[in-house]
Amino acid sequence: MVNNNMVTFAGNPVTLLGNEIKAGVKAPDFCVLGNDLKPVNLSDYKGKVIILSIFPSVDTDVCSAQAHHFNKEASQLSDEIQILTLSNDLPFALGRYCDAEGINNLITLSDHRDLDFGLKYGFVIKELRLLTRGIVIVDKQGIVQHVEYVPEITQEPNYEITLDVARKLV
Repeated sequence: MVNNNMVTFAGNPVTLLGNEIKAGVKAPDFCVLGNDLKPVNLSDYKGKVIILSIFPSVDTDVCSAQAHHFNKEASQLSDEIQILTLSNDLPFALGRYCDAEGINNLITLSDHRDLDFGLKYGFVIKELRLLTRGIVIVDKQGIVQHVEYVPEITQEPNYEITLDVARKLV
């Protein structure tokens, strides 16, 4: 179980469901939906360094800022690094958002159907059925190298540490 004392939303504690993911473990494979409604698995990106950028919904300012920040950074990263953005937004909403906002360097994925990612990695907010904000970095061998559960959901993740860790894995 996830340490439920570690994450708040607007100052109020939330309950996280699933298994807390930690650095050093093999990254569990998961199945989510792409914007085209086709299944996408973590294992589809085997052999790449993967940044999982997780947030509640693209329809909020902080989540939008996170998507824009990583979209900009992705264009300057090695081709050996792939950024996957995960939320429980519907695939249609993610596609519409990306088209309207010019988000073209990220792959946006929806965990709304089965919560497969969220439960395997401990990112499901019980009270809202949304994903909490955070980062997971998986190396080319499929081992988790960095995890950040952002302590306050209304704040952005630590981009500098995330990008530094990912670049060192290439």
